[in-house]
Amino acid sequence: MSDPTPTSARRPDKAGFVIAFGLAALALVVGWDAWRLASVNAHSAVGPAAFPTIIAAGLAALAVATAVEALRAGPVDRPRDEMGPMAWVLAGLVGQIALLPFLGFSIATGWLFAATAKGFGRGPVWAHFLAGTVMCFIIYVIFAKGLQLSLPAGPIERLI
Repeated sequence: MSDPTPTSARRPDKAGFVIAFGLAALALVVGWDAWRLASVNAHSAVGPAAFPTIIAAGLAALAVATAVEALRAGPVDRPRDEMGPMAWVLAGLVGQIALLPFLGFSIATGWLFAATAKGFGRGPVWAHFLAGTVMCFIIYVIFAKGLQLSLPAGPIERLI
């Protein structure tokens, strides 16, 4: 006896396959770089290729899992993109890149923090800018003074 309900062939999620392909391509690039690093002589058992190899394997596993999910889930209704929040985050990134050489790590990254918070719908930009600048200054002190790493210095960083 036949089933009265027609079987509709579910189509796979094309966007999921695009993402899986991108992850697989990234895994290949990182894996190729890890393979190149394997020839570098290391002074310990863990060489420079260890972590890129782990990352490449993780990316490959994510690619396979994403492809399987795209096959299982079928087409997915996705929400409409909102340009306002994306513009705020992009403005934060561009602003940080532009401000970094002139105003230093704390102010530039404070701007990135504030713009990203605004993009996610959180409170006034000026309050997040102040909070982000203070947090980034503490991070600057830890990295530049404590760990002796070189971060771009601006007017606030030159005070210490």
